[in-house]
Amino acid sequence: MSKIIVIPGDGIGVEVTASAVEVLKKVDAKFNLGLEFEYRDAGGASYEKYGEPLTAETLDVCKKADAILFGAVGGKQWDSLPVDKRPEKALFGLRKGLGLYGNLRPVKVYDALIDGSPLKPELVRGCDVLIVRELVGGIYFGARCESEIVDGVERAWDTEMYSVPEIERIARLAFESARKRRKKVTSVDKANVLASSRLWRRVVSELAKDYPDVELDMLYVDNCAMQLAINPRQFDVIVTSNMFGDILSDEASVIGGSIGLLPSASLGEGTGFFEQIAGSAPDIAGKNLANPIAEILSAAMLLRYSLNAPAAAEAIEKAVDQTLADGYRTAEIFRDGCKKVGTTEMTAEIIARI
Repeated sequence: MSKIIVIPGDGIGVEVTASAVEVLKKVDAKFNLGLEFEYRDAGGASYEKYGEPLTAETLDVCKKADAILFGAVGGKQWDSLPVDKRPEKALFGLRKGLGLYGNLRPVKVYDALIDGSPLKPELVRGCDVLIVRELVGGIYFGARCESEIVDGVERAWDTEMYSVPEIERIARLAFESARKRRKKVTSVDKANVLASSRLWRRVVSELAKDYPDVELDMLYVDNCAMQLAINPRQFDVIVTSNMFGDILSDEASVIGGSIGLLPSASLGEGTGFFEQIAGSAPDIAGKNLANPIAEILSAAMLLRYSLNAPAAAEAIEKAVDQTLADGYRTAEIFRDGCKKVGTTEMTAEIIARI
């Protein structure tokens, strides 16, 4: 048996995780995977019940599980809470508690949706990029000062810092991922300006010697941002730091036409963590409007990366492909001539094609 902890969270997280679980149950029956589901709260839902966005008990249960399927957290009703009580703290608590240092975010342009991309069809047709973002280091986790007075002037500062082991482990994750794809890694930094980037570039270059079958390219982050807009098909796997990865993955997310299509996996020392990246979208929560595809594809990543069930993962991905090719669309990707459906209908159509 493989135990999956399901954390619906807030907003549309409840609906899309329900869709993903239905899909997982279908592939479980088809491939005899032996899946077992246990539900837990996090984010605003947990705060309302327990006064904490993430309880120690939930974290402990997650540590013992085989994988975590996560929905989304957040909502306006919790915006005024103290920082340590806000729903988003659940995400940081799970990442840190589980030692999840690498975020994998695939960006794929579906042929059926190519007209929805803001880029010209000839630029994005066949685009399939995997962004590997370092998740627990760098400027987001470095020393900082919110405010200090120096020579009568107020200032604030943040520190970008990386160690050799931190760079090696995220780079290794990128190279191993590339071996399962098209065998090319693009390492992104700002080595012409930042000392931390010069160390990053040196360590990645040295590690590349362990992967002679994988091509390594180096780009400055500003050039990479430009290249994603003018020739995204040149990329296979992009590996970069926490802040650069945050920015570049959001830029890349729009290439396919909707953030509601993009899954993600957070991997590292402990239990793998899988979630759609669209957020809790409280304005459409409970209205059968949310696109479940990103969460369903996150479930496929869960099968591939945590449960070593690539055939089941591929069955889900092919079913999503076929459903889109057959013209089914949720509201945010709807075009004239297509069939507009809600969350539950889209889920049912995907399940019917597995």
